[in-house]
Amino acid sequence: MTGFFDKHRGTLDKAVAAIRERGFWSAYPEMPSGKIYGETAKADGEAAFKALLGKPFELDQPSTGGRVGHEISPFGPDLAITYPEATPDMLVEAARTAMTGWSAASPEERVGLCLEILARINAQSFLFANAVMHTSGQAFMMAFQAGGPHAQDRGLEAIAYAYDEMSRVPGAVRWEKPQGPKDPIVLDKRFRIIPRGPALVIGCATFPTWNSYPGLFASLATGNPVIVKPHPGAILPLALTVRIGREVLLEAGFDPNVLLLAADTVEAPITKELVTHSGIAIIDYTGSPAFGSWIRENASGRPVYTEEAGVNSIVVTGTDSLRGMVGNIAFSLSLYSGQMCTAPQNIYVPRGGIDTDEGHKSFDEIAGALASAVDKLLSDPQRAAGVLGAVQNEATLARVANARGLGKVLRDSGPVEGMEDARSATPLILAVDAADESAYLEERFGPVSFVIATDGAEDAITRAAASARNRGAITAALYATDEAVIDRAADAFAEAGVSLSVNLTGGVFVNQSAAFSDYHVTGANPAGNACLCDSAFVANRFRVATVRRPAAA
Repeated sequence: MTGFFDKHRGTLDKAVAAIRERGFWSAYPEMPSGKIYGETAKADGEAAFKALLGKPFELDQPSTGGRVGHEISPFGPDLAITYPEATPDMLVEAARTAMTGWSAASPEERVGLCLEILARINAQSFLFANAVMHTSGQAFMMAFQAGGPHAQDRGLEAIAYAYDEMSRVPGAVRWEKPQGPKDPIVLDKRFRIIPRGPALVIGCATFPTWNSYPGLFASLATGNPVIVKPHPGAILPLALTVRIGREVLLEAGFDPNVLLLAADTVEAPITKELVTHSGIAIIDYTGSPAFGSWIRENASGRPVYTEEAGVNSIVVTGTDSLRGMVGNIAFSLSLYSGQMCTAPQNIYVPRGGIDTDEGHKSFDEIAGALASAVDKLLSDPQRAAGVLGAVQNEATLARVANARGLGKVLRDSGPVEGMEDARSATPLILAVDAADESAYLEERFGPVSFVIATDGAEDAITRAAASARNRGAITAALYATDEAVIDRAADAFAEAGVSLSVNLTGGVFVNQSAAFSDYHVTGANPAGNACLCDSAFVANRFRVATVRRPAAA
């Protein structure tokens, strides 16, 4: 029963090598090219998406017989798709029943099946791109890449770590203890991977696949059935994932209830009931710190893996490419309208200005250059739409409106030309003094950023690192020409538990994270307690039981 494992062994071996080497590697091509995915793949994906609209989503799993779902695209249309309704008790009972056969399977069988699920998801990347686009608000290219191949890479990364950890446990050994002149004591020992039990994966609205796949596949590969609880506004991408997974499970002879969908609505949520259910053994969560705190408090000692939120910072102390610096920051502030957990919010600049390749520039000149760079980037409406996408939640627009009074407006936010049917907002950039901590130390999720006047480079580094340590941060960036300043910042941000990018001026941006190379979230500050992905992310999802007996003569 290792057919899928044998089929995908080459991909798995490369993935395991990649997590050790940390260089560039990707299993799934990120370009939406017909030469890669098939000449009709784009049209087929769009047609398949449209065929789902306004209809019940077919998913043969335990259900009350009712239907739930109310997803409205941030670009305007009502998807009008409904999903099977199921109670938490119903889902957990089905998962526990299915676990018997799944936990008895070998690690190779489970890993091979997970790899087949990812391969089939990859083949439908254009369908997933449309589903992610019209639930999250990402522009099509980003939805294809982040919601498709990049998410698939993150899932594969988790599978590779899971396989690597399980492979450390030998299946059987003969144990011999010397007894001096007497015959040795000889025992035969068998070691079995013991999964913890049903896992709950709580998805988010902005990156429904990218943030869910690591936990989903880490639990699945280590023998735990998975209940997927999407955000009510972004059910479709994960419903498609569950449907494909169930098809593969059934083909392989397993109970398809190893993988289940827990769809709900904003008006009638079931997340808390699932979190507190005694049958849930593992919880993965992406979302706000407030609910993340509630989950940790109510998890009753069960493993909880969270990616929450933080206040990401950029420290500007000098640059040898002013144009490259402001262009890079402008793109980082604009990408997906700042709705990324890695997007920068606070830009610390010495109030006395900085030295650049174009001479000394004052604080006001740097702040103005940043605002102008955003204007230039977004000057073409078509390009602006492709960079910004749409705003997923109406609350984000309200947050932008409320932020206008927090400082001096350097660049105001407004709708994107040509996107009248969509929720859209360009970046709001404010200037504040470092003393105005109540304005900028709170996370303002969305296209809101602050240029903060500090007493100097050391003050900027100290404040940004303290913010990461106390409020949480997933990314940090530094622009500096002094190696001593770079070393000081590297130490400060490492102590604060956040990864640092230095002097990015080209095609890599602080809010990008590469699977198999970048450790996404450290788990070392309040922005999250887990890392996507490291061995700690998978190793506690299973235990080892031993059967030992005297060796046969």
